[in-house]
Formats: sequence, C-alpha cells, structure tokens
Amino acid sequence: MLQLQTHPRLRGSSPFDLDDDRAYRAWRAVKLQNYPRDAHDLLVEIRDPLQVSAAEHAALTQRIARSNMAIFALSQPPLDKNAFARFCAQFGLIRLDKNLCADDDGISELHVIPEGRAHEYIPYSNKPINWHTDGYYNAPDRLIRAMVLHCVQAAARGGANALLDHELVYLLLRDADPAFVAALMHPHCMTIPANVENGVEIRAAQTGPVFSVDPSDGRLHMRYTARTRSIAWRDDATTRAALHKLDALLTSEHTPIFHHRMQAGQGILCNNVLHTRTAFNDDLSTGEQRLVLRARYYDRIDTDSMDTAA
Repeated sequence: MLQLQTHPRLRGSSPFDLDDDRAYRAWRAVKLQNYPRDAHDLLVEIRDPLQVSAAEHAALTQRIARSNMAIFALSQPPLDKNAFARFCAQFGLIRLDKNLCADDDGISELHVIPEGRAHEYIPYSNKPINWHTDGYYNAPDRLIRAMVLHCVQAAARGGANALLDHELVYLLLRDADPAFVAALMHPHCMTIPANVENGVEIRAAQTGPVFSVDPSDGRLHMRYTARTRSIAWRDDATTRAALHKLDALLTSEHTPIFHHRMQAGQGILCNNVLHTRTAFNDDLSTGEQRLVLRARYYDRIDTDSMDTAA
C-alpha cells in the first residue's frame, strides 16, 4: 500500500513561499492526490468518544491530513460539554478560546436565543451564516487553529453546513494567479472594525492578512469572512481581483465543497476550514430544537508526523 507524506517539506523551504515553486509543486501534487470526493469520505464512526481507539483516531487524522477536516458519528447519545471537551483533548486540543458569547468553560451552546447579548450575533439565531473561518476578528496572538462542532439536537428543517478546505482555496488561487495570493497575504489586506456595545469598545479593530503562515509550525492559516458590512478591504486593483476570484470559487459548482447536515451525535473536527450554515427552523412541539456545541482552539490538530495510506 502506497504511503504518502501529507505535507512534504524541503529543507528550509515552504510550499506557501511564493518564491519557492519547487516546494509548492511537491505539496500541490500530494494535496490533490486522493482528495476526498464528498462528505461521506470524511465520515468516521466512533464507538466510545471518551476512549477513541487507535484505529478510529488514525481514520480521523488521516482525513484531516488530506482535507483539514473530518466528520465523526457517535454510536451512543450526544455528548455533554464535559465529555465533548474530553473527546477534543484526545486530538491535542486543549487551549480553548473563551470568546465573547462562550460559556465560562469556553464552549459555546449554539441555539436560538431570543434576547440578550448573544441574540445580536447570527450563530445564536436561525439565520443563514455566510462563508467564514472562526475567529477572523481575533488578534494575532489568538489564532483559532482548530474548531470542533458537535450536534446535540438537529433542527426540524435546515441547518446544513458547507465545508471548504482553506489550503485548497490557497491552491486554486495560486494556480489562477500567484498575485492573488500575494494580495491576500498583505498585512493590511482586511480590517474588521472595533466591536462597540453601548459606547464601550469591547474588541479593538483588527487588521491583517487573509492568508498567513503560522510561525509556530509553518502551516497555512486563513482569516476570512464573506460579510459585506462592517469590513474594510485594502483598496487596490489586485486585491479587488483576488476577492472577485475568491467569491467565484465559493459560488462555483466545480469547487470541491462538502455539504453535510449534522444529525444528533455527529460532529465536525477540523483545522478551522471555511464553512457556512443554512437557515433552519425548529419545531418546539416535537422537541426538534437545534443545539450544537462549538469549541475553538489555539491548538492545531497535528498531522505532520503521520503518513496517510492511499
């Protein structure tokens, strides 16, 4: 059985260095070989989430090595928050980002909230959520490297996710024109204005690139939102062209986007890939009220040390 290094490295080189075409071509060849065809290829069944077996762990990390994401399905009832955190820890995910609307333990319960602070934020509504990576408004010292979702209860209708590997987006943009990638790597490419509540600034404005190379491990990080309000882009022709191409990729039927509607007990384990959520409707009369646990981590699911079987 052929063994493939998931992210080949040449000594002192990086596939994300625009001046190193040799490293990029080696990485690109491996990235495209045996890439998953659809969401079913990402699915792994887990017998005991508190004691993930070696085979189950390998199956999940192999999928993440190929596409930065995997879908897990539990053979027992959905997890509570404590068990959810213990499941995530088995993949090296420890350092939680305690974001604005998260609970004290750093884990968010995503469901429709009719009033209060969380009500102002779309994840706590039944509205659709456009393409984004989590924590795109965070400061550089709070990069969200991994994100995990776990469905406790599905909605009566809707609430499906679309998922797209950020490394594949980089590849498609670089193949189209390396200048697009250079523009999206500019340190002043994207600015998210400050978050102000009742005249008080609770988060400062954040300016930075869309694509960056994480200094901690040399891996690619993407910071992006498709929102059109309360965002400022660097005003130059190449950036505008790059954003136009990116939008075309996100709306093209030819882009390998995975679609999956989580059922109770299922979840998404990923290295903060691009994702969306469709609108949904709950049915309180039947108890079909969507509840999803979300955990954001400063840690990344490491796959560099492993090979994946072709």
